[in-house]
Amino acid sequence: MDNWNWNIENEAFLQKTIARCKEKNILLPTFAQLRNPQEIPASIQNKLKEINLNDVHPLNLFRINWRNDAVTGGIGDINYVELPSELTGVKAKIIGLCGKFFPTGAHKVGASFGCLVPNLVTGKFNPEYHKAVWPSTGNYCRGGVFNSALLGVHGVAILPEEMSKERFDWLYAMGAEVFATYGCESNVKEIYDKCHELGAESEQYYIFNQFEQFGNTAWHYEVTGHTFEDIYKLLGNDNLRVRGYVSATGSAGTIGAGDYLKKVFPTMKIVASEALQCPTLLMNGYGAHRIEGIGDKHIPWIHNTKNTDYVAAINDEHPLRLLRTFNEPEGQEYLKKLGVSDAVLAKLPYMGISSISNMLSAVKFAKYNELNENDVVFTVFTDSVEMYRSRLAELTQELGNYSATAAEVDYSVCLANQNYDNLKELTYPEKKAIHNLKYFTWVEQQGKDVAELNAQWYSEEYWEEKFRTVAHWDSLIEQFNAATGVTI
Repeated sequence: MDNWNWNIENEAFLQKTIARCKEKNILLPTFAQLRNPQEIPASIQNKLKEINLNDVHPLNLFRINWRNDAVTGGIGDINYVELPSELTGVKAKIIGLCGKFFPTGAHKVGASFGCLVPNLVTGKFNPEYHKAVWPSTGNYCRGGVFNSALLGVHGVAILPEEMSKERFDWLYAMGAEVFATYGCESNVKEIYDKCHELGAESEQYYIFNQFEQFGNTAWHYEVTGHTFEDIYKLLGNDNLRVRGYVSATGSAGTIGAGDYLKKVFPTMKIVASEALQCPTLLMNGYGAHRIEGIGDKHIPWIHNTKNTDYVAAINDEHPLRLLRTFNEPEGQEYLKKLGVSDAVLAKLPYMGISSISNMLSAVKFAKYNELNENDVVFTVFTDSVEMYRSRLAELTQELGNYSATAAEVDYSVCLANQNYDNLKELTYPEKKAIHNLKYFTWVEQQGKDVAELNAQWYSEEYWEEKFRTVAHWDSLIEQFNAATGVTI
């Protein structure tokens, strides 16, 4: 292993991790395999068909991709939904990747893998000593706890107390140590404060901070970005123009796929979506909101703000109302009368609250730019209604049973009449103003170097270097697997 010692932080930790993976028969997938899962060895693909998607089984690491076949259990077609104009009211094709078919039911397991693996193969993390801490506004800590369980590592979840019941129930069932911090999705500072508190209490707590670790955005750059490119090829029409990529800002991992897409489609625009009740990018605003899982009131360290072209702010009431429309029988019946096909209706439950918010931001962008049937807008449906059944029950308790009239009103107000208010096309100074907000969180509060903050804006190579690191990680993963001797 001499040829990779230049990357090793602690040789003793590395050897303990190798021993742990050998003991638990863990083979690590490379980023390249998750980007192109068809290239996963046939022996592994066949065994996946015998394993439940959500089982705590080492081979489910190979399911951290966008091509899991829910029917056969193997690797299949890309999981995406193309929303028709009968639903969206715009001519452009709005296409969303579906996170429902990842282990844990959300794509954030990919971000947690991206943050965890580089720390494993470089000897930074000791599975016999460290507790893996996953600061989150919802799904990231689920993914982190899942990956921790595979390693037999003590998993620690930090998330706001107002997140959905389903998240907390799952975390407790997995045996995680759970810290519920004050507030809702927008209370990210309280999450950071808890991380500092745990770190001061014991060095055993190892923080995998998705808001600052480039493994998060690098996973999306490599895996999510390439998958969207594959979808474009599948559409089979060279006349189609990819005009936009829409993502909630959140930890700024998912929006990193846009950095790759801009290389392939240079004229494409990146749209950052957020809640109108907490318009951090739109107007340096603050507040609380109910679009679960898109923490804000700060700019993540890993957000390439110079590459972000638009900001769209969504009234948090609208995704919640449409969650009912998309999932209640009366809502589906109303949409069917509008001409939405049964095939599409069956897939609307694939969209959770933030997924619907992403869709609405895509609609705003399409209307603002007067896109037509030759235009494509990509987005991500991060999780499904399965994370929010309790929210549907709460809405029924609060508002009464859903009706055809309610469906018509909700569709008309929240989707058909969605316009490009609260959509901003960013100028160069406005992009820089958003970037400058990082100073207050990351330099003043979190101890980052102002020189690196400046490099993020002024250096052409800064972001490219971060993404090129993936090739080095893959090389280390291959050598790590060779050292464990695990074969499937």
